[in-house]
Amino acid sequence: MIKKPLLLIILIAAFAGMWLLDIHQLFTLHGLKDSLQQFELWQAQQPLLLALVFFLIYILAAALSFPGVGVMTVAAGALFGVVWGLVLVSFASSVGAVLAFLSARYLFRDTVQQRFNSRLQKVNDGMARDGAFYLFTLRIVPVVPFFLINLLMGLTRIRIWTFYWVSQLGMLPGTLLYVNAGTQLAAIDEMADILSPGLLVSLLLLGIFPWLAKKLGQKITTLQTRNRSEEIATP
Repeated sequence: MIKKPLLLIILIAAFAGMWLLDIHQLFTLHGLKDSLQQFELWQAQQPLLLALVFFLIYILAAALSFPGVGVMTVAAGALFGVVWGLVLVSFASSVGAVLAFLSARYLFRDTVQQRFNSRLQKVNDGMARDGAFYLFTLRIVPVVPFFLINLLMGLTRIRIWTFYWVSQLGMLPGTLLYVNAGTQLAAIDEMADILSPGLLVSLLLLGIFPWLAKKLGQKITTLQTRNRSEEIATP
């Protein structure tokens, strides 16, 4: 297993390498629009290779919490269309999130848990009970930064598989919005143009729906238990 200092050095070096190679220019709308014609040429020549390279770069960018990953999501729509763009980004972002999650867990969780054990007990209990609901709500509303969710969840005791499938499911609606927006790239001047207040409210309602369903289920179960108790008590 890689030792923690070495892993930290590798992550920093990979992040710095992407920045020094000017790859970050592709993570801006301006850079994407300027490079789109060249990307489309590569796609016409080697469509599978371009898709594979895009997929791997997206995973790396997501794992390193590289700024502007949202622009790559828009690029997926512009290059691959809604269906294939959604497939590529959905899996790449989820895999990248898991790698970032595992890095945070390996590097920092033990230290944080030991230092703040008593203060984190309620957090640990809540995550053990409702971790999937918390994560789903955070993922589905594209307001909390992607990297911050990965980092914070890595510090908790949520299971890796739960983190993966809930992340992929929770990010799906937002991913679809950005990929679909990419098909109309020329009309986008700022990333903020993609999300209107109405869309944010809709995503928020979708995010809290599981909580409402859970509370309703608990209420129904409580009422059923109470009715049975009353029937038994009635002579």
